[in-house]
Amino acid sequence: QVQLVESGGGLVQAGGSLRLSCAASGRTFSSYVMAWFRQAPGKEREFLGAISWSSGTTYYADSVKGRFTVSRDNAKNTVYLQMSSLKPEDTAVYYCAARSALYGSTRARDFGSWGQGTQVTVSS
Repeated sequence: QVQLVESGGGLVQAGGSLRLSCAASGRTFSSYVMAWFRQAPGKEREFLGAISWSSGTTYYADSVKGRFTVSRDNAKNTVYLQMSSLKPEDTAVYYCAARSALYGSTRARDFGSWGQGTQVTVSS
């Protein structure tokens, strides 16, 4: 069973940076796509970016392209979300998700495994 544990959230000032980590266990992830989503109060879960574990190919939502970067460390079985130029509207709970497929998706329902989420708060 896939287990995902996010960490690295917290309070940051607008314009600052933060790196989230997602430690994955329970499977061999070579045929997985790993993604980051976020959900603000009263809003739907929003896709941010994803990475193919095997190829390292990444893709992003237009809303965060250029500010957020997804990467992975195969040796540590960990996926990262590097966030920069943070804005108050980036405040949300951030989730790591896994999809057992070789091609990606931006839809939350296509990802079968989720972490518990980590809170990111950006102050103005």
